[in-house]
Amino acid sequence: MNYSNFLDLAKARYSVRKFSDKKVPKGIIEKILQAGLLAPTGCNNQPQRIIVVQSEEGLAKIKESTRCHFDAPLVFIISYNKDECWKRPYDGKLSGDIDASIVTTHMMLEAAELGLGSCWVMHYRPEVLKEKFTLAENLESTALLVCGYPAEGAAPAPGHEACRPKEDLVSWQ
Repeated sequence: MNYSNFLDLAKARYSVRKFSDKKVPKGIIEKILQAGLLAPTGCNNQPQRIIVVQSEEGLAKIKESTRCHFDAPLVFIISYNKDECWKRPYDGKLSGDIDASIVTTHMMLEAAELGLGSCWVMHYRPEVLKEKFTLAENLESTALLVCGYPAEGAAPAPGHEACRPKEDLVSWQ
């Protein structure tokens, strides 16, 4: 897809929950990964870890951890290494979830730019994911990004375009 500007892309993108079974070519997956690798992270520590899941065996493991897989042919597990995160000195807050979220957003938007649909899934059982994919103890998963070509009839969820008034969300000081 070609968008004339970022806001057009942001407006057009929606959470796809119905995918075709068409496989995503490796070259497109590499572009999506590149977008995630370019994402900013706290002090550029790059604690993100991304697992690309596209095998039948891997997708079956995803289905054991969530019902929100939407039969996508491709899933990215976005995690972060707790030992590599920037830590805020005042209260010890780690940047990991924030870093992984920025990475996921970059990947989601690149997928849309490339004509793919995606859905950010947080509704999964992390302990099942950790066991099935043998994630190290220092890895914390943040999101599943289910991805693929939208199936015929895929459409935004009802209320997708509803936005709260800007006055409720933004203040100027």
